This record gives sequence, C-alpha cells and structure tokens, in this order.
Amino acid sequence: MKRKSLYAVIFAVAATGAATGSWLVSRNPAPPPAAQPSTNTTQTSAIAADMKRLLDAYRKMIVLTLDEDGLSETARNEANRVGQQLFHENQERIDKLDDALAALVASNDPRRFDAVGGLLDYVESGEGLYDADRLAFRELLQSLLGHVANDSSLPAIKLHKRISEDLDALAEIERNYEKEIRAVFGRFESRSIVLKREKWDSYVAYLKTLYQRDRILKDYGVVLPYPARPEPAEPPPQAGEPPAPAKEEAEIFGKALPKKTIVLTFDDGPHRRYSEEIAAILKQYDAPAVFFNVGRNLGTLDAQGAARLNAGAEVSRKLKAAGYVLANHSFSHAQLSKESGAALKAEIFDTDTLLKAVDPQRSKLFRFPYGARSKEGMHLLADAHLKSVMWNIDSLDWADPVPSSIADRVLRAVDKEGRGIILFHDIHERTVKALPAVLERLQAEGYQFAGWDGTTFKVSGSAAPAPVPRAAAAGYANSWAILVGIDNYQKWPKLQYAVRDAEGVGQMLVQKFGFAPERVITLKNEQATRSGILAAFHDRLAHDGLQPNDRVFVFFAGHGATRKLSSGRDLGYIVPVDADPDNLATDAIPMTEIQNIAESLQAKHELFVMDACYSGLGLTRGGANAAFLRDNGRRLGRQMLTAGGTDQLVSDGGPNGHSVFTWTLLQGLGGKADLNGDGLIMATELAAYVAPAVASVSRQTPAFGSLPGSEGGDFVFELPEESEFLNTNTAQLSNDAIALNTKLDAKASSPAATVVVKDLQGGTATITAPAAVPVSSRQQAQRANDHGLQLYKEKQYAQAEAQFTEALKLRPNFALAANNLGFVFYKQEKYAEAARWFENAIRMDPSRAIAYMNLGDAYARGGQADKAKAAYKTYLELAPNSGSAGYARGQIKRL
Repeated sequence: MKRKSLYAVIFAVAATGAATGSWLVSRNPAPPPAAQPSTNTTQTSAIAADMKRLLDAYRKMIVLTLDEDGLSETARNEANRVGQQLFHENQERIDKLDDALAALVASNDPRRFDAVGGLLDYVESGEGLYDADRLAFRELLQSLLGHVANDSSLPAIKLHKRISEDLDALAEIERNYEKEIRAVFGRFESRSIVLKREKWDSYVAYLKTLYQRDRILKDYGVVLPYPARPEPAEPPPQAGEPPAPAKEEAEIFGKALPKKTIVLTFDDGPHRRYSEEIAAILKQYDAPAVFFNVGRNLGTLDAQGAARLNAGAEVSRKLKAAGYVLANHSFSHAQLSKESGAALKAEIFDTDTLLKAVDPQRSKLFRFPYGARSKEGMHLLADAHLKSVMWNIDSLDWADPVPSSIADRVLRAVDKEGRGIILFHDIHERTVKALPAVLERLQAEGYQFAGWDGTTFKVSGSAAPAPVPRAAAAGYANSWAILVGIDNYQKWPKLQYAVRDAEGVGQMLVQKFGFAPERVITLKNEQATRSGILAAFHDRLAHDGLQPNDRVFVFFAGHGATRKLSSGRDLGYIVPVDADPDNLATDAIPMTEIQNIAESLQAKHELFVMDACYSGLGLTRGGANAAFLRDNGRRLGRQMLTAGGTDQLVSDGGPNGHSVFTWTLLQGLGGKADLNGDGLIMATELAAYVAPAVASVSRQTPAFGSLPGSEGGDFVFELPEESEFLNTNTAQLSNDAIALNTKLDAKASSPAATVVVKDLQGGTATITAPAAVPVSSRQQAQRANDHGLQLYKEKQYAQAEAQFTEALKLRPNFALAANNLGFVFYKQEKYAEAARWFENAIRMDPSRAIAYMNLGDAYARGGQADKAKAAYKTYLELAPNSGSAGYARGQIKRL
C-alpha cells in the first residue's frame, strides 16, 4: 500500500467528521505494525505492543475524566488519582519507547527504517484509530524525529520528512479540535448555555464502548463506596476552649485564600523546554508561581549522599533567578501513601538535598504525588520542616489533549471556587497553549495572583502596571469581515484602485490572519448598493451566526462625502455605487447609521477601516494604557480608522494598484505595525503606524478613534509565525514599492513614541503603542526571522542578514533562519558562505527539500559541479513531483 502522510488526509477527515460525527481517517486501514523479518524482529514487536499500551492508557485517562461535574468528590478524587497514575505510567512507557526507538534507528540493521515505517503506518492509518487517538503519539514522534536526524543517509532523510509531515498533521488535528472546543467554550463572559460538541462527543462515545470508569478504577485497586450519609455537625467548643485548628494550618488547599486570589502551581518538572516557556508567559502577566520539581529530573545522589546535578537543575536555576519558587515533589513521583520507612524518607529527603544544591534557600513546600499522603509521610514532612501544599482546582492537563478544553475547565472551576490553588504540569505543550487564555481571563475578571513569601501565600504589594497580555487575541471565537470596493460608480467619478484595495485586504485577512473565506463578505462595484451594504450587516452577519465573542473587520474603499447640517455640524457619508450626488441624504449611508450598526452588532471587537475622505463621525477619543489593555478581553471595542478628512482626496498612486492608504495599511498588517514586537497588532498600533506614515507621503491626514458604545476594547490581529524557506521563487517587492516603504518607515513610530492623530471632529487624539512584553528566546528568534523576511523582500540585505543572525543567536538549531541567512548571502553572490549556511540548515533539519535545491544552486554558482549534482539529486528524491523538479533535472544534465 502506498503511504500517504497524515497531513494529506486531514482534510478528508474533516469532511467525514462533519457528515458523521466521526474523525476516523478515511483511507484503507493498516493493521498494527507486524514484526520485520530481521534481527530487530523482537524489538520491533515489543515497540508495537508498547505503543498499543500507550494508546490504551491514554484513552482510559480521558474516560476517567469524563462528566467530572456529575461525580461525588470522593469519586472525582479517586478518578483523578488513578488517572494521574496512568499518566505517569505512560510517561515511563514513552521514555522506554524513546530508548527503544533510538536503539533501533542507531542499529546497523539494513531494514531498520522499514521497521520504523511500519510503526508509523500504525500511527497514520491504524484500524480503529480516531484523530484524537493519534495525539497520544505526539511526544514520541517528536523524539523520533531527533533520532532520525542523526543519520544523514537518504532513507533517513526521507523518513525524517515523513515524520515531520506527521507532526504537522497532528498539529492540524489539534487545531481542528481547538476550533470545535473554542466555538463551545470561547465565550467566557456567559457560561450558562451548554452547546453540543458533536465531533469530540463522537470520539468520547466510542471510548465509552471500550472502557468503563468503574472497571478502570477496579483494575487499579479502587472500588467506590456508596455515597456517605451526612455527618452530624461537630458541637461548638465549650467556653474557654480554643477552637479546633483549621485544616489549612496542617496543609494548604487554597480554600482559605482571600476572595479572587489564585496561586499557580506546576508539577513534575523541570522540563528542558516547556518550563521556561511557561515562565515567559507568566512574566507577561506579572504572575508568580511555584514549580514542584521531581528529584530525578534534577539529578542523583552519590554513595556519600552528595548531589550530582543534571541539565534539569540548570532549568530550575533559571526559574529561581526569574523569581519563581522551587518546591519538592518527591524523587521518583511514587505513590507515597504506599511507601514507608527508608524508601518513603528517601523520596522526600533526597529531593530536598537536590533542591538545596540548586537553591540553598529552597522553599519549605512539598506536594505529594497524586495527592496521596499518609500519617507517616506527614510526620516526615514535619521532620524536614516542609509543609504540604495540595490544590482545589485541577486543570487535568495531564489527561485532556485539547488546550481550549483545559482552559475552560480551569475557568469554570475558578468561577465555582472563587479562589484557590490551580494544579498545572510544566511538562506538556498543551499546558503552554492553554495558560495564556486562563491568565488573560482571570486578570480581566479582577483576580490576583499570590506568591509564596517564605511563610504564606500573599499578593505582592507592587504597584507596577501589569504587562500587556501576549495572548489577547486568543479569545475570539470567529472572525468576520465585510469588504466593499467600488470603482464603477454610476453617477460619481469612477475610481481605479478601490476594488483592488478590497481584494488585497481580503487576501491578507484570509491568508495571513486565518479569517474563514465563508465569513468574508465582499461587495464589489454593482454589488455595493445601499441596500446591499446594509444587508451585509443586518442579514448576513445575523443569519450566519455572529456571536458575542467574535470580531468583525469592515473595510470600505470608495467615495466619501461630507454634508453640512443646519446646525452647522458636519455629517460624513460613505457613497454606495447607486447613490445620486443630488440625493446624498437618502442615497448614501451616513456615519450615524454606521455608528448604530457598530453598537448593535453582537461582537466583542469591531474595527472599521475607511479608505475614503470625509468628516463628521463624532468619534470619542481612543487611548492606550496598561489598565485597558489588561482588560481588553472583557471590554467591547468599536473603533474606526479613516483615510482622511473633508476636502481631501484619496491618493491612488500606491504600488501594485493600491491607494497609498491601503498599501500602508497592508504593510502595517504585514508586521510593520507590530511596534512593540510582541506578535500582536492592536488597532491602536495600526493607527499609530498608518496615520503618520500616510500623512508624510500624501495630502491626507488619517483619523482614528473609538465609536460611541465602545468600552475601550482594542481590536487585535495576531501575527502568525512565518515558515517560508527563502529560495529563488520567493517574490520581492518592486522598486516603486520599496521606495514608498522607505518613506513610510522613515515616519514609523518607535514603540515608546506618543502619536498625535486627527479625530473626525477636527481635533486631535493621542495614542501610544502598548509597552513591549517579555517573550521566550524561541519567540524572540521567530520574530527576528520574520523581520528578516520582511527586510529581504525589500532588498535590505544587510539588515536582513542581521535579523537572521540574531535569530540563530537566540535559537542555534533554527533551520529556517539558517537557510534564510544562506539565501541572503546567495543573493549577494557570496556563494561559499551561502553553501555553508545551507549545509547548516540541512544538518539541523535534513528533511527540507528546498534547502537541498538552494545548496545545489550555491554549489553550481561556486563552481562545485559534483556537489551541486548530489544536492539536486537529493532534492529530487525528496520532492520528485514538485514544480522545481524539472529545473533540478535540467541542472543535473547541464552540469
């Protein structure tokens, strides 16, 4: 059977799921991998069996956490305890599988890659596997990718490419479930309506036919008792008798914290990647946290009891240096309620020794794995001067594979509890993805984060303003757009670029910012009548399901007009295609009607961008400060940016058939308006970039402000990470576009600059870009690469080289940046330098076919024909049917 990657079938999966509720892959099923007839037969069979056990435990974890709100507290606690035990057994199973796969790949068996391919067949198309099942193998495939990368043979390179495609497909699977869960739970303001989760429920229903919670618990030694009768209330203390001590004095559960106070805790680390990424997210929200470390992740003790630290200890040192608290989570994550004597003591005291080697002032906090404690364990904590910390809010991130679902669970629990200690784990990528949405919502709803001060949990008294949320954009459920472009007016002067402007904005929204094409309503020329434009708002948005947590972007390119009212006040209009200049009041659409529409739409944030000139909108002033940005997730936003005021003409001489205003808008949305470099473009940032830039190269003075009904919310665009490997097919800007961009950038605002823009009443408004926020090294590297890509397209090679170099300093194994740096050298005819960097990119990621094409070109231009032919041949092995395959074959013949 010819193999198809997971990625190739993911869209068929979506179509099938929509029709049936099932997310099974629609392809011929492959059986579980059979043993290969080689010296590795036994080993491969053992790996295959362990992979099935891994999936079995993963499914059981999901079943244990289903319908948790309907369980008694005892049943919920037992289900979670057994579920965590299954999870940790799976972590050990993954470690074992990782070692076995590493040994298989490194062996000399000529069929080793066939054996690995058979295992991948099971993940990709195993009979009975749902898409959600495949997420169980994600961590394993990530490790396998690294093992295969150590082999430079052609079969290994092909296998590396296959695994990379499978990981891309798993990311797409997660995004599909993300969209489904987000549509259900994305509107955190109101959680009273429970919507149906059809596709996920289809998977859950299937699991329920395979497993029962009671059976799983019984297999792990748990039989739930009947619900206990209520105990009689304890008599009040006698006169003069001290009250009984609160349970919180012996252990900390979080229930005694002040109202709207949250403690964030992370178990099972340190992790070589995710711990630091979580710390970077926490920093953005100025949120303290406690990291409960497992001792074996820090190191070991020698025969004399001295600490021997490993690489994990360095991660914990960085957490400590960043201001986070380190705490004890046992040495091996054993169930300590079943341990006693010397073994129990070692679990507690060995990790304490390791923590003291990392941090001599280590905290006195301890958390029992699974929350399973005993009297002996509590006595040992007292001997070690440690205090038990439990939790009252469980994220269940160890079981739930969908980040949006994790976030919703936490937020619903916080709503119910009102305060408490949240249990997360810093060893999962899904926790990294869920955390910003949780912090964003809690901060917006006025919760405070408490840290450990050595004696108790308390909120810092610092008055420093909270940083701008990194994930402010994550709360939108759906994105809508209404785009209007009119060139062929019936009774007004015809325009040249309006339709092209609307089309260009639409392409940007869909291709860069992920707006669904079916939610982008475009009206061009004869479609853009007065009734057609109003129907797009009143009928299309309402009937197609606009929700309170959605965003709406409106763009109009056409004529604008201003009429002087009898009161002396100006009133602005946008002019539909069928408007009569002599009947402006009845045929055109006044700004008062646009204001009413903006206020009536059931959306979180709306942004109107008008590439037309007029006056008289009655905008309220817009502003940006830490408080409103922090609360952005709960504030409604109704904003408008216009091309100019009354008696001004739109400049239609921009590059690529755009007006100057729209060209500048597109450059801003392309990344230039991210003034503080945090990966988000707020409407205030967009205006701060566009307004002074357009005014500097035209006779227009763009205006910006918030419409009546706005609560200070700011429309957000979240920039995607660029993934383009530069090559000879990468388009660059024309000379006139580069010339205009040079002028625009000369007026670009610095992150700290205050920008004064016009409002539409003839006054001025002051706006300031949000303050820059800290990000992880990985994010900084990605931003540097993305900036370098912009500079390359503008032929600013020296600046692009500097950005790609910065990306590699921040992330030394960043293959994308290495390739792109090599291509900058190539464009400057520095072929030897280019070849070295293409070689580096291939060493970092040997499955990227385009890097071999680039390497072949560099060798060919550098006079190394044999090496060039070898590189082209490898390219053809990896991409035999690509659009550039003919060129590569031609180069081989020519050389």
